[in-house]
Amino acid sequence: MLSIVEEPFVPDGIDPVEVDERWLRLRRTNPALFDGRVLHVLGVHRNGHGGVTIHLVECSYRYVAVQDGEFDCGVRTLGVKGLVRCDGRLLVGRRADWVHHYPGQWEFAPAGGVEPGRAPAQVLLDELSEETGCIPAGPPIARALLLDDEAFSWELVYELTADGAAVAPGTDEYSELRWCGPDALPQPLSPVAARMRGLLQDPT
Repeated sequence: MLSIVEEPFVPDGIDPVEVDERWLRLRRTNPALFDGRVLHVLGVHRNGHGGVTIHLVECSYRYVAVQDGEFDCGVRTLGVKGLVRCDGRLLVGRRADWVHHYPGQWEFAPAGGVEPGRAPAQVLLDELSEETGCIPAGPPIARALLLDDEAFSWELVYELTADGAAVAPGTDEYSELRWCGPDALPQPLSPVAARMRGLLQDPT
């Protein structure tokens, strides 16, 4: 369940000049970066029924992008990741060299950020179509919620099956897509993908 606060979020105690300077440096090295609206996770609470309530507020993407190990605005975005299965194999993608987090590393595909006004499950289905060309064989099933400290995000993990095994990157976020058995995943895996691998042994 999502609970969204109406008023936009601006981090307290952060030097806005340093934020702007960091953002301009990032834009010079990666002009593809765009300062749109994202959802910042204020908190996550168990709802007593086997699920969680995620408390969210809109925030500027630049507060996420400028963060690193030395400068933390306290912003954690909401994202989605898929465990897509077809004939006993899983869909993985190698992240392009230009992406902000984990360039050149492998992750379970698809993945994406949840924008304001969009349902997470629909974001996953849209990313599946746009990034891989796969056709879902059923609805996504929520499996887990993971905190990815290195990418400053909370990730909703969904599992679903897909019809057909032919895939090709539909965007430039992946340099390669591949179907792999769960015991033959390519390396290096991104840290959150390594954690998601633990879900493969627990289908409940």
